[in-house]
Amino acid sequence: MELSKRLQAVAGLVTAGSRLADIGTDHAYIPIYLTEKGLLSGAVAADVNRGPLKRAEENIREHGLEGRISTRLSDGFSALEPGEADSAVIAGMGGGLVIRILSEGRRVVSGLRECILQPQSEIEKVRAFLLEEGFFFLMEDMVEEDGKYYPMMKVVPPGQGERSRQESPQWNETELRYGKLLLEQKHPVLREYLEKEIRIRTQIMDSLSGQTSERTKERMEELKQELACAGKGMKYYVMQ
Repeated sequence: MELSKRLQAVAGLVTAGSRLADIGTDHAYIPIYLTEKGLLSGAVAADVNRGPLKRAEENIREHGLEGRISTRLSDGFSALEPGEADSAVIAGMGGGLVIRILSEGRRVVSGLRECILQPQSEIEKVRAFLLEEGFFFLMEDMVEEDGKYYPMMKVVPPGQGERSRQESPQWNETELRYGKLLLEQKHPVLREYLEKEIRIRTQIMDSLSGQTSERTKERMEELKQELACAGKGMKYYVMQ
């Protein structure tokens, strides 16, 4: 099975040999791909809606993996038991929903070895939540596909392993917004994203130059703040 660039990157963060829970599985592409590669010891494809779950079941059958991937009608982790999985993927949904799923699924999440998260919105809010809850960031990645940018992260739930029991580090506003690990590794896709943000906002400001309405003034101030944020991110790329 071929995956999109985004899903390929998400799948690449799953530790080989894991028992995977794919939450919000939709077509079950990730568990099918990883199972066919021999990288999973088992998988549960879970979705809250029957339509996507039916599509997942059809895809699993087409690939002859009924005995290796089970499906579950589940709102987040609600239909899973602790210990059924040691790795979880939550990808392609809004940041607020990711936070709710992790919060309501604590009983299962606390027993996981890792969570691979790819929120589609409110990334800063998700990062802040994870740090406040004591998750440990192992890795961050970012890909561009069809003009859109997708940050993702691999985290260890609180209480799992020595590193996750360390005091949670403090991230500044720029690190929360763009990803501390992405900035520290000077990730090339993040740099591309920041350069694009600066270019677009500069062009908008140029087009608004000379306009004096109150709304224009407000928008110009917003753009200045957004440019300042992106500029702070770019500073990481010139640091030694």
